[in-house]
Amino acid sequence: MSQEEIEKLEGSVAQPEIQEKLIDEINNENQKSPIIKFLVIGLAIILVIAFTITWLFTTATDQTKTQTLAFLSSFFDKDLLKYLFVGLVAQMVDGALGMAYGATATAFLASIGVSATQSSASIHISEVFTTGASGISHFKLGNVNKKLFNNLVIPGIIGAILGAAILCLLEHGEILTEDQIKMYLRPLTTLYTLVLGILILRKAMMKVIPKRKIKKIAPLAIFGAFMDSIGGGGWGPIVTSTLLSSGRSIKYTIGSVNTAEFFVALASSITFTIFVGVEPGLWKVIFGLVVGGVFAAPFAAILVSRLKRRPLMAFVGAFIIFLSISTFLKIFYKIDLFKNAAHAITNLF
Repeated sequence: MSQEEIEKLEGSVAQPEIQEKLIDEINNENQKSPIIKFLVIGLAIILVIAFTITWLFTTATDQTKTQTLAFLSSFFDKDLLKYLFVGLVAQMVDGALGMAYGATATAFLASIGVSATQSSASIHISEVFTTGASGISHFKLGNVNKKLFNNLVIPGIIGAILGAAILCLLEHGEILTEDQIKMYLRPLTTLYTLVLGILILRKAMMKVIPKRKIKKIAPLAIFGAFMDSIGGGGWGPIVTSTLLSSGRSIKYTIGSVNTAEFFVALASSITFTIFVGVEPGLWKVIFGLVVGGVFAAPFAAILVSRLKRRPLMAFVGAFIIFLSISTFLKIFYKIDLFKNAAHAITNLF
Protein backbone atom coordinates (compact mmCIF):
# COMPACT_ATOMS: atom_id res chain seq x y z
CA MET A 1 0.00 0.00 0.00
CA SER A 2 1.34 3.45 -0.94
CA GLN A 3 1.96 6.28 1.54
CA GLU A 4 -0.90 8.21 -0.08
CA GLU A 5 -3.31 5.35 0.61
CA ILE A 6 -2.11 5.10 4.22
CA GLU A 7 -2.67 8.85 4.72
CA LYS A 8 -6.16 8.46 3.23
CA LEU A 9 -6.90 5.76 5.79
CA GLU A 10 -5.57 8.01 8.58
CA GLY A 11 -7.96 10.79 7.53
CA SER A 12 -11.05 8.57 7.39
CA VAL A 13 -13.60 7.87 10.15
CA ALA A 14 -12.02 5.72 12.85
CA GLN A 15 -14.15 2.61 12.38
CA PRO A 16 -12.73 -0.60 13.90
CA GLU A 17 -12.04 -2.33 10.55
CA ILE A 18 -10.22 0.76 9.19
CA GLN A 19 -8.17 1.02 12.40
CA GLU A 20 -7.12 -2.63 12.13
CA LYS A 21 -6.23 -2.27 8.44
CA LEU A 22 -4.09 0.80 9.16
CA ILE A 23 -2.36 -1.00 12.05
CA ASP A 24 -1.48 -3.94 9.80
CA GLU A 25 -0.07 -1.67 7.09
CA ILE A 26 2.15 0.31 9.46
CA ASN A 27 3.28 -2.88 11.21
CA ASN A 28 4.45 -4.20 7.82
CA GLU A 29 6.33 -0.95 7.23
CA ASN A 30 7.97 -1.08 10.67
CA GLN A 31 9.17 -4.65 10.09
CA LYS A 32 11.41 -3.41 7.28
CA SER A 33 13.53 -1.44 9.77
CA PRO A 34 17.02 -2.82 10.59
CA ILE A 35 16.32 -3.35 14.31
CA ILE A 36 18.51 -6.48 14.44
CA LYS A 37 21.52 -4.44 13.32
CA PHE A 38 21.07 -2.01 16.21
CA LEU A 39 20.71 -4.86 18.70
CA VAL A 40 23.95 -6.46 17.46
CA ILE A 41 25.76 -3.10 17.72
CA GLY A 42 24.41 -2.63 21.25
CA LEU A 43 25.54 -6.12 22.28
CA ALA A 44 28.99 -5.48 20.82
CA ILE A 45 29.31 -2.24 22.81
CA ILE A 46 28.29 -4.02 26.02
CA LEU A 47 30.90 -6.75 25.41
CA VAL A 48 33.63 -4.16 24.79
CA ILE A 49 32.73 -2.30 27.99
CA ALA A 50 32.66 -5.56 30.00
CA PHE A 51 36.08 -6.59 28.61
CA THR A 52 37.56 -3.15 29.39
CA ILE A 53 36.28 -3.17 32.99
CA THR A 54 37.62 -6.71 33.53
CA TRP A 55 41.05 -5.78 32.15
CA LEU A 56 41.29 -2.61 34.25
CA PHE A 57 40.30 -4.46 37.43
CA THR A 58 42.76 -7.33 36.92
CA THR A 59 45.67 -4.93 36.31
CA ALA A 60 44.81 -2.58 39.22
CA THR A 61 46.77 -2.37 42.50
CA ASP A 62 45.55 -4.02 45.70
CA GLN A 63 44.62 -0.62 47.17
CA THR A 64 42.52 0.24 44.11
CA LYS A 65 40.77 -3.14 44.28
CA THR A 66 39.99 -2.63 47.98
CA GLN A 67 38.57 0.85 47.39
CA THR A 68 36.54 -0.39 44.42
CA LEU A 69 35.03 -3.27 46.41
CA ALA A 70 34.21 -0.90 49.30
CA PHE A 71 32.41 1.42 46.88
CA LEU A 72 30.46 -1.45 45.32
CA SER A 73 29.39 -2.76 48.75
CA SER A 74 28.06 0.70 49.69
CA PHE A 75 26.39 1.13 46.29
CA PHE A 76 24.56 -2.20 46.09
CA ASP A 77 22.47 -2.13 49.28
CA LYS A 78 18.78 -2.22 50.35
CA ASP A 79 18.20 1.36 49.18
CA LEU A 80 19.15 0.36 45.65
CA LEU A 81 16.43 -2.32 45.68
CA LYS A 82 13.89 0.39 46.53
CA TYR A 83 15.06 2.57 43.64
CA LEU A 84 14.85 -0.43 41.29
CA PHE A 85 11.24 -0.99 42.38
CA VAL A 86 10.38 2.69 41.84
CA GLY A 87 11.88 2.64 38.35
CA LEU A 88 9.95 -0.52 37.47
CA VAL A 89 6.57 0.82 38.67
CA ALA A 90 7.02 4.27 37.10
CA GLN A 91 7.97 2.84 33.70
CA MET A 92 5.10 0.33 33.71
CA VAL A 93 2.68 3.24 34.20
CA ASP A 94 4.38 5.49 31.63
CA GLY A 95 4.97 2.79 29.01
CA ALA A 96 1.43 1.41 29.19
CA LEU A 97 -0.48 4.69 29.51
CA GLY A 98 1.84 7.14 27.76
CA MET A 99 2.23 9.46 30.76
CA ALA A 100 2.95 9.97 34.49
CA TYR A 101 6.53 8.62 34.78
CA GLY A 102 7.54 11.75 36.70
CA ALA A 103 4.44 11.83 38.92
CA THR A 104 4.75 8.15 39.82
CA ALA A 105 8.51 8.20 40.40
CA THR A 106 8.36 11.42 42.45
CA ALA A 107 5.62 10.03 44.69
CA PHE A 108 7.44 6.75 45.37
CA LEU A 109 10.84 8.42 45.88
CA ALA A 110 9.26 10.86 48.36
CA SER A 111 7.70 7.93 50.23
CA ILE A 112 11.17 6.40 50.83
CA GLY A 113 12.80 9.66 51.89
CA VAL A 114 14.36 11.11 48.72
CA SER A 115 14.20 14.93 48.61
CA ALA A 116 12.24 16.81 45.92
CA THR A 117 15.42 18.29 44.38
CA GLN A 118 17.14 14.90 44.16
CA SER A 119 13.99 13.33 42.72
CA SER A 120 13.67 15.96 39.99
CA ALA A 121 17.30 15.69 38.86
CA SER A 122 17.46 11.88 38.94
CA ILE A 123 14.12 11.49 37.13
CA HIS A 124 15.20 13.82 34.29
CA ILE A 125 18.38 11.82 33.69
CA SER A 126 16.87 8.34 34.15
CA GLU A 127 14.09 9.16 31.68
CA VAL A 128 16.66 9.27 28.87
CA PHE A 129 17.41 5.58 29.37
CA THR A 130 13.91 4.36 30.24
CA THR A 131 12.25 6.20 27.33
CA GLY A 132 14.95 4.86 25.02
CA ALA A 133 14.18 1.28 26.09
CA SER A 134 10.46 2.00 25.88
CA GLY A 135 10.81 3.48 22.39
CA ILE A 136 12.73 0.46 21.09
CA SER A 137 10.12 -1.88 22.60
CA HIS A 138 7.18 0.01 21.11
CA PHE A 139 8.91 0.20 17.74
CA LYS A 140 9.73 -3.51 17.73
CA LEU A 141 6.11 -4.42 18.60
CA GLY A 142 4.69 -2.20 15.85
CA ASN A 143 3.21 0.47 18.14
CA VAL A 144 4.83 3.45 16.35
CA ASN A 145 3.30 5.54 13.56
CA LYS A 146 6.38 6.91 11.79
CA LYS A 147 4.61 9.97 10.40
CA LEU A 148 3.28 10.98 13.82
CA PHE A 149 6.67 10.26 15.40
CA ASN A 150 8.48 12.47 12.87
CA ASN A 151 6.01 15.31 13.47
CA LEU A 152 6.65 15.14 17.24
CA VAL A 153 10.43 14.77 17.52
CA ILE A 154 11.99 18.05 16.31
CA PRO A 155 9.33 20.35 17.84
CA GLY A 156 9.57 18.34 21.07
CA ILE A 157 13.35 18.84 21.24
CA ILE A 158 12.95 22.59 20.65
CA GLY A 159 10.31 22.89 23.38
CA ALA A 160 12.37 20.84 25.86
CA ILE A 161 15.52 22.96 25.37
CA LEU A 162 13.56 26.22 25.67
CA GLY A 163 11.77 25.10 28.84
CA ALA A 164 14.91 23.80 30.56
CA ALA A 165 16.99 26.86 29.62
CA ILE A 166 14.34 29.36 30.75
CA LEU A 167 13.83 27.51 34.05
CA CYS A 168 17.59 27.47 34.77
CA LEU A 169 17.96 31.17 33.88
CA LEU A 170 14.99 32.16 36.07
CA GLU A 171 16.33 30.17 39.03
CA HIS A 172 19.91 31.36 38.50
CA GLY A 173 18.75 34.96 38.42
CA GLU A 174 16.63 34.33 41.54
CA ILE A 175 13.55 35.60 39.68
CA LEU A 176 11.34 32.53 40.09
CA THR A 177 11.96 29.08 41.57
CA GLU A 178 10.76 25.82 40.02
CA ASP A 179 8.12 25.49 42.77
CA GLN A 180 6.76 28.98 42.04
CA ILE A 181 6.57 28.26 38.31
CA LYS A 182 4.68 25.04 39.02
CA MET A 183 2.29 26.94 41.29
CA TYR A 184 1.37 29.34 38.46
CA LEU A 185 1.29 26.88 35.55
CA ARG A 186 0.04 23.61 37.03
CA PRO A 187 -3.60 24.70 37.62
CA LEU A 188 -3.99 25.73 33.95
CA THR A 189 -2.44 22.57 32.47
CA THR A 190 -4.30 20.37 34.97
CA LEU A 191 -7.66 21.89 34.00
CA TYR A 192 -6.75 21.27 30.34
CA THR A 193 -5.88 17.60 30.93
CA LEU A 194 -9.00 17.08 33.09
CA VAL A 195 -11.24 18.18 30.21
CA LEU A 196 -9.32 15.96 27.79
CA GLY A 197 -9.60 13.00 30.18
CA ILE A 198 -13.39 13.39 30.23
CA LEU A 199 -13.46 13.57 26.41
CA ILE A 200 -11.32 10.43 26.08
CA LEU A 201 -13.52 8.52 28.55
CA ARG A 202 -16.63 9.67 26.68
CA LYS A 203 -15.22 8.55 23.31
CA ALA A 204 -14.26 5.18 24.77
CA MET A 205 -17.96 4.57 25.45
CA MET A 206 -18.97 5.26 21.84
CA LYS A 207 -19.51 2.44 19.37
CA VAL A 208 -17.76 4.35 16.58
CA ILE A 209 -15.02 6.75 17.68
CA PRO A 210 -15.16 9.97 15.62
CA LYS A 211 -11.77 11.15 14.37
CA ARG A 212 -10.78 14.81 14.16
CA LYS A 213 -7.48 15.37 12.39
CA ILE A 214 -4.99 17.58 14.26
CA LYS A 215 -3.00 19.48 11.66
CA LYS A 216 -0.88 21.53 14.05
CA ILE A 217 1.01 18.73 15.80
CA ALA A 218 4.27 20.74 15.93
CA PRO A 219 2.88 23.49 18.23
CA LEU A 220 1.36 20.77 20.44
CA ALA A 221 4.74 19.02 20.71
CA ILE A 222 6.56 22.29 21.49
CA PHE A 223 4.01 23.19 24.16
CA GLY A 224 4.03 19.72 25.73
CA ALA A 225 7.83 19.51 25.86
CA PHE A 226 8.15 23.09 27.13
CA MET A 227 5.72 22.41 29.98
CA ASP A 228 7.47 19.12 30.73
CA SER A 229 10.81 20.90 31.24
CA ILE A 230 9.71 24.08 32.93
CA GLY A 231 6.72 22.76 34.87
CA GLY A 232 8.01 19.36 35.95
CA GLY A 233 5.65 17.29 33.79
CA GLY A 234 3.41 17.62 30.76
CA TRP A 235 4.71 15.76 27.72
CA GLY A 236 2.56 12.66 28.26
CA PRO A 237 -0.57 14.22 29.80
CA ILE A 238 -0.69 17.10 27.28
CA VAL A 239 0.43 15.42 24.03
CA THR A 240 -1.00 11.93 24.55
CA SER A 241 -4.35 13.08 25.90
CA THR A 242 -4.78 15.74 23.16
CA LEU A 243 -4.11 13.23 20.39
CA LEU A 244 -6.41 10.63 21.97
CA SER A 245 -9.21 13.17 22.43
CA SER A 246 -9.13 13.73 18.65
CA GLY A 247 -9.91 10.06 18.05
CA ARG A 248 -6.44 8.82 17.08
CA SER A 249 -5.51 5.15 17.56
CA ILE A 250 -4.58 4.64 21.21
CA LYS A 251 -1.93 2.04 20.35
CA TYR A 252 -0.09 4.30 17.90
CA THR A 253 -0.52 7.41 20.03
CA ILE A 254 1.04 5.86 23.15
CA GLY A 255 3.80 4.14 21.16
CA SER A 256 4.72 7.19 19.07
CA VAL A 257 4.59 9.68 21.97
CA ASN A 258 6.69 7.36 24.17
CA THR A 259 9.30 6.90 21.45
CA ALA A 260 9.53 10.64 20.76
CA GLU A 261 9.86 11.24 24.51
CA PHE A 262 13.37 9.77 24.42
CA PHE A 263 14.60 12.71 22.36
CA VAL A 264 12.64 15.19 24.49
CA ALA A 265 14.13 13.77 27.70
CA LEU A 266 17.63 13.71 26.19
CA ALA A 267 17.44 17.37 25.11
CA SER A 268 16.05 18.42 28.50
CA SER A 269 18.67 16.45 30.48
CA ILE A 270 21.61 17.79 28.47
CA THR A 271 20.35 21.35 28.96
CA PHE A 272 19.89 20.87 32.73
CA THR A 273 23.33 19.22 33.03
CA ILE A 274 25.03 22.10 31.19
CA PHE A 275 23.39 24.72 33.43
CA VAL A 276 23.34 23.04 36.87
CA GLY A 277 25.41 19.82 36.65
CA VAL A 278 24.71 16.57 38.51
CA GLU A 279 25.31 15.87 42.21
CA PRO A 280 27.57 12.81 42.79
CA GLY A 281 25.19 11.41 45.43
CA LEU A 282 22.42 10.97 42.85
CA TRP A 283 24.03 8.17 40.88
CA LYS A 284 22.61 5.39 43.04
CA VAL A 285 19.08 6.75 42.62
CA ILE A 286 19.61 7.20 38.87
CA PHE A 287 21.06 3.71 38.48
CA GLY A 288 18.10 2.13 40.28
CA LEU A 289 15.52 4.06 38.25
CA VAL A 290 17.29 3.22 34.97
CA VAL A 291 17.68 -0.53 35.58
CA GLY A 292 14.14 -0.93 36.93
CA GLY A 293 12.68 1.15 34.11
CA VAL A 294 14.61 -0.59 31.33
CA PHE A 295 13.49 -3.98 32.69
CA ALA A 296 9.82 -2.89 32.74
CA ALA A 297 9.78 -1.14 29.32
CA PRO A 298 9.21 -4.24 27.10
CA PHE A 299 6.38 -5.52 29.32
CA ALA A 300 4.58 -2.16 29.21
CA ALA A 301 4.88 -2.09 25.41
CA ILE A 302 3.48 -5.63 25.20
CA LEU A 303 0.46 -4.55 27.27
CA VAL A 304 -0.26 -1.73 24.80
CA SER A 305 0.00 -4.07 21.82
CA ARG A 306 -2.15 -6.82 23.36
CA LEU A 307 -4.97 -4.97 25.15
CA LYS A 308 -8.10 -4.13 23.20
CA ARG A 309 -8.53 -0.53 22.09
CA ARG A 310 -11.76 0.39 23.93
CA PRO A 311 -10.88 -0.91 27.45
CA LEU A 312 -7.38 0.61 27.21
CA MET A 313 -8.78 3.95 26.07
CA ALA A 314 -11.33 3.94 28.92
CA PHE A 315 -8.59 3.18 31.44
CA VAL A 316 -6.33 5.93 30.08
CA GLY A 317 -9.21 8.45 30.24
CA ALA A 318 -10.01 7.47 33.83
CA PHE A 319 -6.32 7.68 34.76
CA ILE A 320 -5.98 11.18 33.27
CA ILE A 321 -9.01 12.31 35.30
CA PHE A 322 -7.53 10.77 38.47
CA LEU A 323 -4.15 12.38 37.76
CA SER A 324 -5.77 15.80 37.23
CA ILE A 325 -7.93 15.60 40.38
CA SER A 326 -4.90 14.45 42.37
CA THR A 327 -2.91 17.47 41.13
CA PHE A 328 -5.72 19.88 42.05
CA LEU A 329 -5.93 18.40 45.57
CA LYS A 330 -2.16 18.70 45.95
CA ILE A 331 -2.11 22.34 44.80
CA PHE A 332 -5.08 23.71 46.75
CA TYR A 333 -5.48 21.35 49.73
CA LYS A 334 -1.99 19.85 50.16
CA ILE A 335 -3.45 16.34 49.71
CA ASP A 336 -1.16 14.15 47.63
CA LEU A 337 -3.05 11.03 46.52
CA PHE A 338 -0.04 9.68 44.62
CA LYS A 339 2.25 10.05 47.62
CA ASN A 340 -0.30 8.47 49.98
CA ALA A 341 -0.75 5.51 47.64
CA ALA A 342 3.03 5.17 47.31
CA HIS A 343 3.43 5.22 51.11
CA ALA A 344 0.83 2.47 51.44
CA ILE A 345 2.60 0.29 48.86
CA THR A 346 6.15 0.81 50.14
CA ASN A 347 5.03 0.11 53.73
CA LEU A 348 4.11 -3.41 52.60
CA PHE A 349 7.81 -4.24 52.18
